[in-house]
Amino acid sequence: MSLGSDEVNYLVYRYLQESGFVHSAYTFGIESHISQSNINGALVPPAALLSIIQKGLQYTEAEISIGEDGSERVLESLTLIDAIMPDVVESRKQAAAKAHPIKTENANTNGEDASLTVSNHTDTMEVDGAVEIPGNRATVLRGHESEVFICAWNPTNDLLASGSGDSTARIWNMNDNSSNANQLVLRHCIQKGGTEVPSNKDVTSLDWNCDGTLLATGSYDGYARIWSTDGRLVNTLGQHKGPIFALKWNKRGNYILSAGVDKTTIIWDASSGNSTQQFAFHSAPALDVDWQSNTSFASCSTDQCIHVCRLGSDRPTKTFQGHTNEVNAIKWDPQGQLLASCSDDMTLKIWSMKQDTCVYDLQAHNKEIYTIKWSPTGPGTNNPSAPLILASASFDSTVRLWEVDRGTCLHTLTQHQEPVYSVAFSPDGRYLASGSFDKCVHIWNVQNGTLVNSYRGTGGIFEVCWNHRGDKVGASASDGSVFVLDLRK
Repeated sequence: MSLGSDEVNYLVYRYLQESGFVHSAYTFGIESHISQSNINGALVPPAALLSIIQKGLQYTEAEISIGEDGSERVLESLTLIDAIMPDVVESRKQAAAKAHPIKTENANTNGEDASLTVSNHTDTMEVDGAVEIPGNRATVLRGHESEVFICAWNPTNDLLASGSGDSTARIWNMNDNSSNANQLVLRHCIQKGGTEVPSNKDVTSLDWNCDGTLLATGSYDGYARIWSTDGRLVNTLGQHKGPIFALKWNKRGNYILSAGVDKTTIIWDASSGNSTQQFAFHSAPALDVDWQSNTSFASCSTDQCIHVCRLGSDRPTKTFQGHTNEVNAIKWDPQGQLLASCSDDMTLKIWSMKQDTCVYDLQAHNKEIYTIKWSPTGPGTNNPSAPLILASASFDSTVRLWEVDRGTCLHTLTQHQEPVYSVAFSPDGRYLASGSFDKCVHIWNVQNGTLVNSYRGTGGIFEVCWNHRGDKVGASASDGSVFVLDLRK
């Protein structure tokens, strides 16, 4: 087996992506010229680098523990650092040679491998107080050939869209509650020599328009695309010079807003596919955008700044500064009065257009905060009598619920075991879904912070979302799976 530098670079690049280090992955990909390699990423399975390292460790352990006579000797598990240190390996060999051989059979496993039995046991989820969602209420959707970064329900019916590292988006029809959902494959292609070829770039952002008739997708190939619900490509939006990290429709459905690694944000005319205005105020890649109104929006960046911009204006109407590391996500509250931001500096900040400094600087998480979501509650929403809540998801494996009026943490949700990548409120604001790289989706009661339902998938969870009725949760995972949880009793 030979392993070239291009292959190693690609495996490292994929590891960074799968671990959530999207921006580090992009920088590494540029410096190592990933785009110039001829590796078909769709054929590389998730966690390939870790798999190769693990197999190498197992080989090294076997080499040490098997004696010249073929007998197996006791050996404590090697760490990765142990395995690459010659002195440690040699000392392990000597220790193993002095040990007595042990039998590998286990009388209680009926001839099965004991480690396999233990592994199966650990896959059984036991979470205090929660009702595990049974398998017959979970529909697993297979088809993607690589990790699925994002998913989103159509706002008017049960069509679930997903975007993947296999350079496709897909629309899954869940309206008939069938376990064999129909899927439309939206292939992201580029023109080369007069013919269309797969872009081989990740689809990492997507959003439905307000009436559910059109789906917009953003890709690492630098193009945004608009699709109809029957899978037809309506428009290709091409002005970014590099990957698109985020895109959003405005409420009216006439504009699409996108953010890219080229440090710019662009407002597109959805009907023509033309760029209406490009904003170049950031000094580093723009990571997220969110509409405040149909013509004004906020953007955030790795430059630690947040700009509020308006269509037709040639400079920001407001700039918020205060974060000390890259700003990962921003979200306006339902009324467009307060802007929440979260950062790798481990803080969550609330901003108002009425002042330059933040209204609240919330410091409770002890690792990076990946994303935030406002509840669909409070004045101006369909749930006006319920209080406005902000949820934050962090790499510290927790989710926090905040009462924004007082700037206090209501509940800390602690059942996840790995970084939490996504949170989503149910349409009535009573429940919160969270997805983590521990492969679990949890459903929480927002009022008291208790865990209501749990489901363990087969891969780390990148995204969770609710359908418009609030009776189904969709999730996308690192192993290429998409699944739908039916929460109806």
